[in-house]
Amino acid sequence: MTDMNNKNEPTTLLRRGLIGSVFAAICCFTPFLVLIVAGVGLSAIVGWLDYALFPMLFTSLSVVAYALWLEAGKLGRNPKIPLIVLAVVLSALLFWLEFRFALRISVAAALAVAGYALWLRNSGRVAAENMEGGQQ
Repeated sequence: MTDMNNKNEPTTLLRRGLIGSVFAAICCFTPFLVLIVAGVGLSAIVGWLDYALFPMLFTSLSVVAYALWLEAGKLGRNPKIPLIVLAVVLSALLFWLEFRFALRISVAAALAVAGYALWLRNSGRVAAENMEGGQQ
């Protein structure tokens, strides 16, 4: 049984990162949140939502990448600091470009996390094969 109170547990981090990524993506790329905010009478903040949602998306994707690294058995150097820097740089880039390439940058970030997951999976498989070969 897993301890759900342990916030560093890889599966909990992965689950929370995926939920945050999906929520931010839905709210960024569909009018879902705009309709809810307008329905409550807070239409004045609709123009500012992207300034919170895109950093949330990039941060959630960074959490997913870190959780994948933990699940893979901590291969290589700890990616926590580079992931934080990447989330900040991507957010700043979107603000600087005034959200002109928001969809492209967001899709590229998601594909980078997917590629990182594949790399971690393959690295783990190679490391396991090397360990088995060394024990024989």
